[in-house]
Amino acid sequence: MEPTATAPVIAFGMPQDRTSELADFEALLQLHWTRIFRFMLASVRDYDVAQTLAQDCFFRAYRARDQYRGEASLQNWLMQIAVNLVRDHARNRRLQFWRRASTIPVEGEEGAQWLPAAAANPEQRLLAKERVSAVWDALSHLSDRQRTVFLLRFVEEMKLLEIAAVTGLKENAVKIHLYRAVHAVRAHVGRSK
Repeated sequence: MEPTATAPVIAFGMPQDRTSELADFEALLQLHWTRIFRFMLASVRDYDVAQTLAQDCFFRAYRARDQYRGEASLQNWLMQIAVNLVRDHARNRRLQFWRRASTIPVEGEEGAQWLPAAAANPEQRLLAKERVSAVWDALSHLSDRQRTVFLLRFVEEMKLLEIAAVTGLKENAVKIHLYRAVHAVRAHVGRSK
């Protein structure tokens, strides 16, 4: 089972005569749900929290749809909202007295999208699972910005300029955060072998 399942059905009661990209919000939701949810899940590593944050992302987009000026692509606008929600979520968690351990194991159906094809032998699958686990562990030690840039680049496969637009960072800052994140992940994965 893919962790995105299906987009929730949300009835907003939009008038049918609107012709902008935001006119058919249900279609927008169906088109962008998977990407937003995947980013949320990769960021928070908790299915229920990711589901809630993704729904909140689209709810905020719906409420702010009249303020969308079209300066960024609709996808980047939604991703900006998603990045801000993840940042707010992390900030709120840091204010808590206790920290909950990561609950999503890198195994079974939830981790299947990270593993090689089923044609790989059991040893290859085990090695891949260990590498993915080491990468997740390394990501938990990165700064919020480095983790966000890393996930946008390698999970969402966004270009550097898109990441800059989504995060509000300059392209050179994105490059620096990405370089440091990749270097830290490689070092951590190298130590865990």
